[in-house]
Amino acid sequence: MPVINRFADLAEDITAWRRILHAQPELGFDTVQTAAFVAENLTASGCDAVVTGVGRTGVVGVIHGRSNRSGRVIGLRADMDALPITERSGVAHASKIPGRMHACGHDGHTAMLLGAARYLAETRNFDGTAVVIFQPAEENGGGGREMVADGLMERFDIQQVYGMHNSPGTPFGRFRLRSGPLLASCDEFSIDVTGLGGHAAHPHSCIDTTLAACQIVVALQSVVARNVDPLKSAVVSVTSLRTEGSASNVIPQRATILGTVRTLDPEVQNLVAGRIPLIVHNTAAAYGATAEIDYRSEYPVTVNHPAETAFAAEVAAEIAGPALVDTDTPPVMGAEDFSFMLSARPGAFIFVGTGPGAGLHHPEYDFNDEIIPVGCSWWARLVEKAMPAA
Repeated sequence: MPVINRFADLAEDITAWRRILHAQPELGFDTVQTAAFVAENLTASGCDAVVTGVGRTGVVGVIHGRSNRSGRVIGLRADMDALPITERSGVAHASKIPGRMHACGHDGHTAMLLGAARYLAETRNFDGTAVVIFQPAEENGGGGREMVADGLMERFDIQQVYGMHNSPGTPFGRFRLRSGPLLASCDEFSIDVTGLGGHAAHPHSCIDTTLAACQIVVALQSVVARNVDPLKSAVVSVTSLRTEGSASNVIPQRATILGTVRTLDPEVQNLVAGRIPLIVHNTAAAYGATAEIDYRSEYPVTVNHPAETAFAAEVAAEIAGPALVDTDTPPVMGAEDFSFMLSARPGAFIFVGTGPGAGLHHPEYDFNDEIIPVGCSWWARLVEKAMPAA
């Protein structure tokens, strides 16, 4: 089965929605205008219920099928937030807010799910209930965690949940997924190193914080190289090292190190979380300095459930053809807070290729609107096939 014909008719409207959202990006949980736009659209589409303020600024729409003899409830999730990046795409619908842009395609995800919701509310060609979920703060803040904590699954009786993300660089229309770990966990750390500042010409009378901090950065690389099983995956990346110093003749009193940890296995995640504080404190002490570490486990591993993954792939094959569905795509070391929803209910997360173009989180990125009928069709057929009309 190719893309659903109705989405060819709706493509112009859905593209317009996407570009409206793109021009007015909002960050984190501050997706007030975006959430209002989504809620108004869902109401206009004829959803049976539209609930706002779920997980702070999330929006949920409920669409009943022609019957509900099956008693089944399927959740479909899109993310709404943007990134703190200055856009350089040059498109007419570029961000109107300096320092913010939809550089990850969440505007496209939201628009496609709105399109699918309109179609499902029009046709209702299914036996059960479709719940469309619009989540804030995927990029930072854990909006998925907040919606689950706010009772998302229980309040709407969701039994399975599915998510989709665009994939620039993947051939257009090609779906990618795998059973088991698909995206990594995300931990973050902040390290404050304190020494004894003074004149750079008299290092013997100081405790060199810069030296201690640099040694900590180097020592942290030993965690993956010498503690993690070589057959398992882990990334420890130091992304920032700042000192109080701004002069060439001053040894600074303090330094701050920031970084992230990514793993595909909870045991490895725990191993790394235990090793890093030991290395930080002992390395600082070896240079006469002290260190304090704030280590935060942000997102768990995104783990696709076997049966739901097979079903998501089956639907993708109906839309794109079996040759364009990769069911054994390599795991990605990026993170996704859809992991919280998959920890609460069985389901699957899938990528859809958007062809050549700037990559995610790049200032020249723009969502490829040509993929809209494909993505909408996958959402709609997921519901229709999971809950066939009697």
